[in-house]
Amino acid sequence: MTRLWNDPSAFANEMIDGFVAAHGRYVRRVTGGVVRSTVSPAGQVAVVVGGGSGHYPSFGGLVGQGLAHGATMGNLFASPSTQQIYAVAKASENGGGVFLSYGNYAGDVLNFDAAQTRLRAEGIRCETVTVTDDISSAPADEAHTRRGIAGGLTVFRTAAAAAEAGYSLPDVTRAARLANDRCRSFGVAFTGCTLPGADQPLFRVPEGRMAIGLGIHGEAGLDETDVPTADELAELLVSRLLAERPASADARVVPILNGLGSVKYEEMFIVYRRIAELLEAVGLEIVDPHVGEYCTSFDMAGTSLTLFWLDDELADLWETPVDTPAYRRGSVVRAQQHADAPVAVVARDEVIAPGDEGSRAVAKTVVAAVQAIVETLDANVDELGRMDAIAGDGDHGIGMQRGSHAALAAALAAAGAGAGAGTTLSHAADAWADRAGGSSGALWGVMLRAVAAQLGDQGGPDAAAVATGVAAASREVTDYGKAEVGDKTLVDALVPFSSTLWQEVAAGASLTDAWCAAAAAATRAAAATADLISRVGRARTHGQSSLGTPDPGAHSLALIVTAVGDLLAARTSVAGSAHA
Repeated sequence: MTRLWNDPSAFANEMIDGFVAAHGRYVRRVTGGVVRSTVSPAGQVAVVVGGGSGHYPSFGGLVGQGLAHGATMGNLFASPSTQQIYAVAKASENGGGVFLSYGNYAGDVLNFDAAQTRLRAEGIRCETVTVTDDISSAPADEAHTRRGIAGGLTVFRTAAAAAEAGYSLPDVTRAARLANDRCRSFGVAFTGCTLPGADQPLFRVPEGRMAIGLGIHGEAGLDETDVPTADELAELLVSRLLAERPASADARVVPILNGLGSVKYEEMFIVYRRIAELLEAVGLEIVDPHVGEYCTSFDMAGTSLTLFWLDDELADLWETPVDTPAYRRGSVVRAQQHADAPVAVVARDEVIAPGDEGSRAVAKTVVAAVQAIVETLDANVDELGRMDAIAGDGDHGIGMQRGSHAALAAALAAAGAGAGAGTTLSHAADAWADRAGGSSGALWGVMLRAVAAQLGDQGGPDAAAVATGVAAASREVTDYGKAEVGDKTLVDALVPFSSTLWQEVAAGASLTDAWCAAAAAATRAAAATADLISRVGRARTHGQSSLGTPDPGAHSLALIVTAVGDLLAARTSVAGSAHA
């Protein structure tokens, strides 16, 4: 298990600070992650990779000459926020456009896509290739939905080599897409990993058994078997991957045997000995074999095999020298270091236009509501994590807790500066999205901003305005996240909450009564998700595992709207008593 930390909530930030302190010749700190500390050629495409922390050397360890120009580094096992990705991309951009690449996970897709849209709106050319190498996560005819694991190294390195060779942004993208199409990975695990501060691993494998087809975020395997011998494991890995050999592949292949955190190099060498024999036995030419840790999962005991099938172009690009903190190939000509002047960080404009007296009064209720959300999530963080670990990665409770605490701090600061209700909630929304990261952070940011737009900073909103804001939140979440009712996500609770709220308000109910009725509808709908199989997001590949357990996103939404309803009811009761 992970043993050394100070405050678990500060683990990722302190880790990045220490990483930069140890590797200043390669990287420097910027908002959201790290960028090269060396000067890149003007006009060169900037390759920006990223994802959650906990996978070192991915992603920061791959920043340096010949590889990535920047890496966004989110919280533990949570995608970086849109703001973090945007900030790293801006700090990396050299005038040739930005190429983004990351593993195909719901939160990463939401946040990277939003950052790409923002960059393009500013006139910065931007393209993306998601990594989809894990053959266990979807069948071959749905390869575009597969998740990215250790094969990300091949896509990142190919894109960066193409940029180094002077390729244009469209050609960098084409080369990276080709690399992704020719990359296949498959993994196993013997124990789950334990996040800092947690007293239990995200999943358990029975003694003497091995999970097959695991994910790198603590997602449990899709199957289980007795622990094999080293040779038997090699035969399992190779047979699964050769069954998916790309139709256009020639005989050249780069094998990458990746350790996930606790399997020792000596063990992997024994496994690789047999892998090499098996590949050669079928007439393959082994090029530049890799055995080591390239994409870990904290202390997970496990390993994965990646086969990267070369052609002439990919083979040439693969020979590009690389020099990064955690990965070196060949010899680079040392580039000039950046001057000591810090990279400008991207920060929100803190100038707050004051709201009028009525809106400032409502802002106090907004702050109280966010406080109630914090208290609710603090009380339920462990249960939300347990629910999420059944068919996800176990971090939903931690992420929601981080986001809500950041939202409260931002709301208090805004209201203290005289902001109206809309600005107060908008600042809370941005802080939640930025601190939580992941899909839940992005979606809660979307929801709170939609409601904030209807609250405004002048006067007190009526019940219809609040219902309109919630309806807008529901529409934007379904548009943004692409989930529908029945997919087993927070949408299953949000849609009935919104529709019930609107119906009650239209029938003449007060905001408090309408909200409480809607919260009850959301609670019933969230409980009913226990009977659904997940069809989208990270839990999709483990859909059967989640039967009998409500969706944690839907459950947390129901808890939150219930807590806000209780607050409104208590305030209404106090107000009524005062007038009695």
